[in-house]
Amino acid sequence: MTAIDAQAQLNEGAILSVRGLAKSFGGLKAINDVSFDAAPHQITAVIGPNGAGKTTVFNLITNIMSRDAGKVVFAGRDLAGLSAVKIAGLGLIRTFQSARVFPGMTAIENVMVGGHRLGRHSLPSQTLWLRGARAEERRLRRRADEMLELVGLSSFAETHATELPMGAQKLLEVVRALMAQPKLLCLDEPAAGLNDTETEGLANLLRAIRKLGIPVVIVEHNMSLVMNVADRVVVIDSGAIIATGTPAEVQNNSRVIEAYLGKEHHAAP
Repeated sequence: MTAIDAQAQLNEGAILSVRGLAKSFGGLKAINDVSFDAAPHQITAVIGPNGAGKTTVFNLITNIMSRDAGKVVFAGRDLAGLSAVKIAGLGLIRTFQSARVFPGMTAIENVMVGGHRLGRHSLPSQTLWLRGARAEERRLRRRADEMLELVGLSSFAETHATELPMGAQKLLEVVRALMAQPKLLCLDEPAAGLNDTETEGLANLLRAIRKLGIPVVIVEHNMSLVMNVADRVVVIDSGAIIATGTPAEVQNNSRVIEAYLGKEHHAAP
């Protein structure tokens, strides 16, 4: 099968299909013919060494960065030409490597922001604080409270988000994204900065999200987390896919061991 044939064969059962993704910066080919699918009700992990191009793939999928070639189809819709805001409006919600909390807002207010995407009341209604808008705000707050409790941050609800430790800010960003009721949740290194207890809480949260039927695509360096929660793993090295499969298959793949797992193993004391 040629690369063109592979690009044409989109998986109709996938929530996300990526085909022939390519991106160059000057003369450097950062992403080269990347193709993979994310299935409904599953966690798909994208792993690879530092600089492999994982975050660039996320940026190309969500059109934060323009791609040189390739096709991205989300929930049956080609995302070509759509703004990042429009893509989020379709239900493809993503987080970023660095925690992005809203300064000047408390933790619970940050979480509530995620739910406003689905608000039914108009701006005038909210501005005049009409009864319907007040009731909707109370519902959002109750749900945000539940989200904070889910990740152990209830006691920080009224704390300014920027005053939280970085690990807590990362968890806050995940539950804020979840408040938007995504059709697909894309998480860029959500375990970065988390301690062991917080990472275990994140793993439990990811399992709960999957149980709710929300598919997840996760870029992550924490191999223990990936191997414990992922259904499928996509491995990228130097901008190209070198392996895909279950966690067990990937762990035993010689190219993966050499490119990523082996490097991490040899670096350990």
